[in-house]
Amino acid sequence: MRAKNIATIYAILAAALYAINVPLSKILLNYVEPTMMASFLYLGAGLGLFLYGMIEKRIGKGERKDPLTKKELPYTVAMIVLDIAAPILLMLGISMTNSANVSLLNNFEIVATSIIALAVFKEVISKRLWLAIALVTIASIVLSFEGAGSFTFSQGSLFVLGACLCWGLENNCTKMISNKSSVEIVVIKGTFSGLGSLIVAFTLGEQIPDIHWLICVLGLGFVAYGLSIHFYIMAQKDLGAAKTSAFYSIAPFLGVAFSMLLLSERPSIQFYVALVIMIISTYFMVKDTIELQHTHEHELSEHQHVHCV
Repeated sequence: MRAKNIATIYAILAAALYAINVPLSKILLNYVEPTMMASFLYLGAGLGLFLYGMIEKRIGKGERKDPLTKKELPYTVAMIVLDIAAPILLMLGISMTNSANVSLLNNFEIVATSIIALAVFKEVISKRLWLAIALVTIASIVLSFEGAGSFTFSQGSLFVLGACLCWGLENNCTKMISNKSSVEIVVIKGTFSGLGSLIVAFTLGEQIPDIHWLICVLGLGFVAYGLSIHFYIMAQKDLGAAKTSAFYSIAPFLGVAFSMLLLSERPSIQFYVALVIMIISTYFMVKDTIELQHTHEHELSEHQHVHCV
């Protein structure tokens, strides 16, 4: 099988593994309290990737990248703090609203990431991406209302949007250290953010769940966060960042499908209106991302040609 075909499978697998997070978390929240749930999801990702990295090193397939240094400390600390807040907000949102809605609302993370990249890091946003951002925002507003004829915002939806804002800022912090070992980044994220959330959970008086539910949450964290990120990075090696991102953009829609399948959810009409808007916005985002990569590759090719001449 060709390397790009295998990479495509990795990208779709990364999306599918992340997509199961919301519906399975919805089920587990019946037995595990929200902050405790967020804690052990991240601890599962961190501990799981730590063991995974040890095995890779043992068989000689570990990453050959520089470790994090003091220079990256501000971004690393910000990443950890934001990764404490975001999953707690997400778990609270999942516990209060329809999981299919939560899956779609996760698209707002793209909006938050792009706006913060523009405002803080001065990145350029194309007209097509601005259109996609506007559509995602409209769809998120539609999903955030309690019901038909109601102008009251859903508290659960607001928690999910808060999580997306935290992850949008965290994505920009992580980007600043993305040239370092991905396994080390996930291990640091998972371990320290998970321990931070655990302290918050104990402060709130939450109890550690029964051992079998604890193992389920740790396993879900390893699969939905740890392995998902790892497969995403593996896909990037042969597909590039843009095409991997394009395949990964199906994650929210897979989350909707899993929610309907596992939880037998039947969303309201406003959900389907938002779904159509999200599909259109995703099309524009994918098209913009892929064309941007093609332009970059063309400019790089011309530069190399001129340099050779």
